[in-house]
Amino acid sequence: MLTKVMSLGVVGPFALDIRFSDRSGGVHDCAGLVAEAGPMIAPLRQPDYFARVFLEFGSPTWPNGFDIDPEWLRREMLTKGELRPNFAAE
Repeated sequence: MLTKVMSLGVVGPFALDIRFSDRSGGVHDCAGLVAEAGPMIAPLRQPDYFARVFLEFGSPTWPNGFDIDPEWLRREMLTKGELRPNFAAE
């Protein structure tokens, strides 16, 4: 089954509250991501711009076209201990 982000919200300067299609979710700290080099990521370092995130086809996306693959995001959250099963039911 293809994982999609069903809902998201900005909960800090660089943190997203994520709900996945498999009912898992949690808060992901994106500070490491926005610290990476690259012209697409540079605008995300501004909290006001970061907060402009929206969902497009199940992926967190920003106005400049930068997006995060939901499968990658879910694995990152699992690795960092940020992912909880049945998060949507809580």
